[in-house]
Amino acid sequence: MDLLINNGTIVTAESIFKADIAVKFGKITAIGSSLQPSKETKVTDARGKLVLPGAIDAHTHLAMPFGGTISADDYFAGTRAAACGGTTTVFDFVLQDFGENMVDAVKRRDAICAPDAAVDYSFHIGVKDVSGDLLDSIADSVRYGVPSFKVFMVYDFGVTDGVFYKVLAKAKSCGALIAVHAENNEMVNTLVEKYISEGKTDPWHHYMSRPEFVEGEADERAIQWAKSLNVSLYIVHLANKQGLDAVTKARDEGYPIFAETCPQYLHFTKDVYKRPDGRNFVCSPPIKGKESQDALWDGINRGDISTVATDHCPFQSYEKYWGKDDFRKIPNGCMGVENMYPYMLSEANKGRITLNKAVELCSTNVAKIFGCAPQKGLLQPGSDADIVIYDPKKEFTITQEAMHSDVDHTIWEGTKLKGYPVETYSRGKLVYKDGEFLGNRGDGKFVKCKPIKLTRPSL
Repeated sequence: MDLLINNGTIVTAESIFKADIAVKFGKITAIGSSLQPSKETKVTDARGKLVLPGAIDAHTHLAMPFGGTISADDYFAGTRAAACGGTTTVFDFVLQDFGENMVDAVKRRDAICAPDAAVDYSFHIGVKDVSGDLLDSIADSVRYGVPSFKVFMVYDFGVTDGVFYKVLAKAKSCGALIAVHAENNEMVNTLVEKYISEGKTDPWHHYMSRPEFVEGEADERAIQWAKSLNVSLYIVHLANKQGLDAVTKARDEGYPIFAETCPQYLHFTKDVYKRPDGRNFVCSPPIKGKESQDALWDGINRGDISTVATDHCPFQSYEKYWGKDDFRKIPNGCMGVENMYPYMLSEANKGRITLNKAVELCSTNVAKIFGCAPQKGLLQPGSDADIVIYDPKKEFTITQEAMHSDVDHTIWEGTKLKGYPVETYSRGKLVYKDGEFLGNRGDGKFVKCKPIKLTRPSL
């Protein structure tokens, strides 16, 4: 064996037990007690620590053009930060160009940006154009190893309701999974125009132009269309109670509807938009009120929220400042790829959820939903040795200085965590230890995923 992690307490989505883990050629080869190293084996003593599967962030926007600029973290910076927070695989979004075949979109992105990745990565495709034979290229992409797609109900590149329905129908026929950014575009535009005309231009009115019902109504519509076709649907960055209630109802009826939420919605409330630095929290959907936040935690505990991801799309503080007098000019997006796993594990450490639930939300469910299990998201023989060693006693305060992103601030500044990752292994290679990134640009590999067959809400 190449690596032996011994004396640790293993935490999976289902159980907690003491055992050793043996690794060879980047794969887990054995899990058991009293495993014996060879002369060449590197031995890591995890006594008093938890041993976890690496997290999978299913929602990142690296080097993404948006709002007149490009998100601050490229593939290297974003995956470096991921590794330092215990995330060993990221899913990034490829935004299809008009007239572009889906597979060509993936190949374009993979050739230009992804060679810089420091940990493993995969893709979702943001759908813009299904004219002609482009709708059929969804099936080509599934066969290529990218079976997940996203439609936007907002922005100038968002799809019409009819196109959304066509994409859902095509997905059912070829094993694709459709994700949706659900907000009512017409209502957003109407409310933005109203507040701007009234001279209400501060970040608070970013929230006011996209309040709970603007997202909730769109969630309900999207779910209704998926139900009409009896096809699976994945709702990204769900932030509101109304939408979650619709998810719960559909799942109780037996429909394969899955929801993702983000750490920023679980930790902050809409009051951040009244702060002097409120522009730094501008994202879409915006952070909502306390009632929605409480509902999200309830949804996590009863299993109606299946995953936590970050929507990592940070912009520099001077770029956020462009909107100091007009919230429309604030690039939308926040950081989180380094904070997701530590935050959720800290909440588990504090007793808000179980440690098993944190692993389920941030790793195992993600791998199952997006078709990369058992390669990813599990600690079992044959799986990639993506492993995090976590010290539950380590006190950690998040500061921008301690982060490993290229962005110059963090919305998480001053947040105190109970417990923190101390080592991260990517396919058996140590890429992070005690605050220091030890990986390399280009070490990440493209993970091809399997067609997705989700026919019921349970995984």
